[in-house]
Amino acid sequence: MDFTLSEDQQAFQETARQFARDEWLPHAPGWDEREEFPEAALRAAAALGFAGIYVRDQFGGTGLTRLDAALIFEELATACVSTAAYLSIHNMASWMIDRFGDEAQRARFLPKLMSMEHFASYCLTEPGSGSDAAALATRAVRDGDCYVLNGAKAFISGGGRSDIYVAMVRTGEPGAKGISCLVVEDGTPGLSFGKKERKLGWNTQPTAMVVFEDCRVPVANRLGAEGEGFSIAMQGLDGGRINIGACSLGGARASFEAARGYMLERRQFGHRLADFQALQFKLADIATELDAARLMLWRAATSLDRGDGDATQHCAMAKRFATDAGFRACNEALQLHGGYGYLKDFPIERYLRDVRVHQILEGTNEIMRVIIARRLLRQ
Repeated sequence: MDFTLSEDQQAFQETARQFARDEWLPHAPGWDEREEFPEAALRAAAALGFAGIYVRDQFGGTGLTRLDAALIFEELATACVSTAAYLSIHNMASWMIDRFGDEAQRARFLPKLMSMEHFASYCLTEPGSGSDAAALATRAVRDGDCYVLNGAKAFISGGGRSDIYVAMVRTGEPGAKGISCLVVEDGTPGLSFGKKERKLGWNTQPTAMVVFEDCRVPVANRLGAEGEGFSIAMQGLDGGRINIGACSLGGARASFEAARGYMLERRQFGHRLADFQALQFKLADIATELDAARLMLWRAATSLDRGDGDATQHCAMAKRFATDAGFRACNEALQLHGGYGYLKDFPIERYLRDVRVHQILEGTNEIMRVIIARRLLRQ
């Protein structure tokens, strides 16, 4: 058991850190304020290999590990949690095509996804099925060489802007075994979008409902066999949970560093805030929780890379802990800033608003507890 990063890992960690600091951080407050989807900034990240971190290199992927991805997303999120989180979703959808697509599908879709000439979205949640994902109702009926889709997906990051929608649809019986996975391309007749949602955070990525009305999708766009879609979706989420935990960690680390700097400068009652033991303890607790979250994420990523039987449990544990700890850290950092933390002139409120949703998406933290408990109690 070695917690030392390799020279290569240290190199791309530093590359991601410098890129985030120089290319994203100066612009992130403006992106948030204007609710701007920063396409050029995302493509700049793709030029460094960050659009397909654990996609094989045959069609432009970087071919790194889940642990490598966790290192990169933590660094990117120190600049902009929302943009890093969208990039993590793009990575997840691209990996699903790389892992479960055939040669023709991979050659067709991946090159433009790896450069982010095309953007990708992951479509599982529906208006009537959130945590109960296996109850999804979007129907895909086979008609010759096409499926005819009817239904809707909710809360889709990139909805209305992405070029590729990796969608889970019902092709068979009720429950998980009746779900298949289709790649739906923007511009397909019958594909439309709801209004852009107004959100607390994650303002640098558009979120909208994705609507299918007699939408004809070629059978050739199906990933895997009929009935394998739910398994594909869950395998995608295992990695996605590590990524989103790492994004929480990055935002929390940036908030922690801001709070530490503020405590060293701000004076009250004739002393620096850093001289008050009660506030020292707050900072110590934040640092301890973030270090524990990082270690859990690294363990989960290593477990997933190895294909361990307990990898899903490790991913659920890490996601639950890291996203809860990340929000607590941002909230405590805001408190340590006092009234200034509530102002948009300081970065803490942006990080807090962006990390809050991580306790809900990629499976709520309540569902993470369900996954963990089922694994613990199985016989």
